Amino acid sequence: MRSEAITINPVVHRALMSGAPVVALESTIIAHGMPYPANLETALAVEQIVREAGAIPATIGIIQGAIKVGLTEDEIRFFSTSHDILKAGERDFPLVVARKLHAATTAGASLAIAAAASIQVFVTGGIGGVGPLAGETFDISADLLAIAQYPCLTICAGTKAFMDISATLEYLETQRVPVMVYRSEYFPLFYSRSSGYKVDWVAQSTGEIADIFAAKLSLGMEGGMLVGVPVPEAQALPAETTRAVIDAALAQIKAHDIRGKEVTPFLLSTIKQETGGKSLEANIALIRNNAQVGAEIAVALAAKRVRAGQQLI
Repeated sequence: MRSEAITINPVVHRALMSGAPVVALESTIIAHGMPYPANLETALAVEQIVREAGAIPATIGIIQGAIKVGLTEDEIRFFSTSHDILKAGERDFPLVVARKLHAATTAGASLAIAAAASIQVFVTGGIGGVGPLAGETFDISADLLAIAQYPCLTICAGTKAFMDISATLEYLETQRVPVMVYRSEYFPLFYSRSSGYKVDWVAQSTGEIADIFAAKLSLGMEGGMLVGVPVPEAQALPAETTRAVIDAALAQIKAHDIRGKEVTPFLLSTIKQETGGKSLEANIALIRNNAQVGAEIAVALAAKRVRAGQQLI
């Protein structure tokens, strides 16, 4: 994507031009991932967490066909309340732009835009992965290809909990994506701290993660890197609870023949109902925590650039 195709908020633009730390944030969690007013409160809180950590937040979305990096507070409020917000992957950009529609961007779409804006750190809740029925449906999220393609560091709490974690990690290995987990040897399970699947690389500090990503860039290696951050223990659901409610939700999807883009919102709603709202609490906690970790990494990367006498753009 050409950088000229996007509109960058002046605050974000000044930060990028000066080499200051910037954190890209996706808008699907606002428009489709949480109910109102939790979505609005969480989005504004996440931006504030990034600012307090010393970075500039850049929430990404599309308004009337204009691809925007750094939504204003009024625009975030619009995304949190409007029922006319589409969910756009990267493949949807031409249609959304040509028809001047409103759209929240998925993780993969946000990565494409962040890369065009030269933002190196992207924070999301959970990425898409290899679907549980991928052997029959070929359901492999475009998020994984975007992580492999764009030179950004993605911070997440794992995949959406109903994905096939083992297959997702295998797919990322095939795509040559470095995967590490922050202060745990197990890849996180979104609402739960551990999926039970070990990873090869563990990072004990955000500075270490910044060093590793900087080393990847210095080697001239293409594509991005994925960092899993377990949900804070106080809000985490037991893994057996997460798996049980996911199994129940997947059974309902099969029974009602729900497909395509309707799957994720249905699953999130069903899981919230099955857990008595505890999944929403975990979701809010993990995205706030991811923002803290991502902002610290962005600050560390910016400091490394200053020491090396480099500019971001």
